[in-house]
Amino acid sequence: MTTLKPGDIAPKFILPNCIDKSIKLSDFLGKKVLVYFYPKAMTPGCTVQACNIRDNLELFKSKKVEVLGISPDNTNKLLTFVEKKMLNFTLLSDKQNIVSKKFGVWGEKIFMGKKYFGIYRTSFLINSSGFIDKIFFKFKCKDHHKIILTYLNSKKSD
Repeated sequence: MTTLKPGDIAPKFILPNCIDKSIKLSDFLGKKVLVYFYPKAMTPGCTVQACNIRDNLELFKSKKVEVLGISPDNTNKLLTFVEKKMLNFTLLSDKQNIVSKKFGVWGEKIFMGKKYFGIYRTSFLINSSGFIDKIFFKFKCKDHHKIILTYLNSKKSD
């Protein structure tokens, strides 16, 4: 699990989006960013999570929050996910798990008694100066957007 905490500077990264354009976290300096890590595109939980963000993106934007989803999927799979689910925010490919490791969300997991390495579903709200404001984990996929929006609504506008 991540050793990062609120107040830490968010790890810098450059990753390709679904059309192979390089996206840097530093491109968003001056804006708040929700960086959410998810295990695998087109799976039930990840689809629910992404579609709920899609359906509520205007609420995120009203709070001046940009959204970046990161998974170990390749860019072709991300493009399929974006097109099939009409996603309206940026998905990034961390195929080598470099960024996931920097954020501390890649590690050993156990499912049905079987050990494997994968993503710990975790979200980081990064403030406009590039520091971590809040970390969200241990949530149900269907509630992810609600938890973050509730947190954003509890804060004074920046």
